[in-house]
Amino acid sequence: MQLQFLGATGTVTGSKYMVRHGKARLLIDCGLFQGYKQLRLRNWAPLPVRADHIDAVVLTHAHIDHSGYLPLLVKQGFRGAVYCTPATRDLCRIMLPDSGGLQEEEAEFLNRHRLSKHSPALPLYTRKDAVHCLERFHTVPWDTPWEPVHGVKARLYRAGHILGAASVLLDNSVSTLLFSGDLGRPADILMPAPDPIVSADRVVVESTYGDRLHPDIDPWQQLAHIIRRTAARGGVVIVPAFAVGRAQTLLHMVQVLMQRGTIPHLPVYLDSPMAEDATAVFVRHASELRISAQACRALPLSATQVRTTDQSRELCARRGPMVIIAGSGMATGGRVLHHIKKFAPDRRNTILLSGFQAGGTRGAALASGARSLRIHAEDVPIHCEVAQLSCASAHADAAEVQAWLAGMKTAPVATFVTHGEPAAADAMRQRIERGLGWNVCVPDYLETYAV
Repeated sequence: MQLQFLGATGTVTGSKYMVRHGKARLLIDCGLFQGYKQLRLRNWAPLPVRADHIDAVVLTHAHIDHSGYLPLLVKQGFRGAVYCTPATRDLCRIMLPDSGGLQEEEAEFLNRHRLSKHSPALPLYTRKDAVHCLERFHTVPWDTPWEPVHGVKARLYRAGHILGAASVLLDNSVSTLLFSGDLGRPADILMPAPDPIVSADRVVVESTYGDRLHPDIDPWQQLAHIIRRTAARGGVVIVPAFAVGRAQTLLHMVQVLMQRGTIPHLPVYLDSPMAEDATAVFVRHASELRISAQACRALPLSATQVRTTDQSRELCARRGPMVIIAGSGMATGGRVLHHIKKFAPDRRNTILLSGFQAGGTRGAALASGARSLRIHAEDVPIHCEVAQLSCASAHADAAEVQAWLAGMKTAPVATFVTHGEPAAADAMRQRIERGLGWNVCVPDYLETYAV
């Protein structure tokens, strides 16, 4: 087999790995680049292999940085199957059309206000393109081998992280190649711990938090403190949240904290139709979650659902105390931008960052202490409190990734560290080399290895 890195090198986004075996071409993940402009421009550049020459795709999970390029791949001529777990398929049915719709809305906004250098500005793909690509999806069960391309068997293991997330093990009868996907945490609030993997000849492992450990802080107490002090000021807690995984975790935590009397009973709004739809998928796949079926069924009832843009505008006109959970998780777009524009200039309010913030995003700027944000061609002052719920991350930290790798009975021939900012990836490399004594490298964009 040959392995080429088409994304997730030097960044946590754009996950794409090309595996060649004889004449067969298998793509593991098919994600969009996000963050810095030079990365986002790669979404517009042609792939180094023609789409109609790719035989199949295997998705680790539904997040857009792992699945969001699929509509474009099909638009470019891909006619193979897209394999994934049933939950990942159900989430992609929500997330991919939403991604296309957001890109159409952004292009329309730029054209209406003449803010683009292009005339007209065009979306990368449309909602219709995304719906069309869903016809290629085929589901496979956990821990059951199948042959996505001739001569290569694949098997999916639970990776934690979000609903349906998988690690992928490939076997061509000569060697095995493992893709960790995004790994969850052993004690995640919603998801069970990642499955242990017995062995693999070569491993591609993520390093999102490769240069840090999650703080030893109780996330329940941390969230309660943030909400209580903001409510005491009469303020609004604005939570940019990923619609899949993080939104459901926050809904569950806020509901439980209110039931315990740990925080006051406040109005809670979920301003994300996609998160509302994703919550229904969580309820449908409740058996895959750590929380009880009863607690899962309570998720849709724990907040007022805000579906229309008019309702979202009305929400902007309300006063606190209240909690607003809205997309997107790194404040790269979506309805949360309107809430930040409205509430960030007021010192009584709080923006609560609840997940990883990739370099070049507004969320990363907020996390680094930015006192203004560029939103819709305006500079918005940030006078409100900016807090981070770092201890509730859905990603394994450096020690947790190392512990998952250490569970293998034999050392791989080679380990490739990807899906991390440069400092995080190199720190993960050093940790694996020194802690496990393995042969490790951090591949470059488009680099190819014989495996």
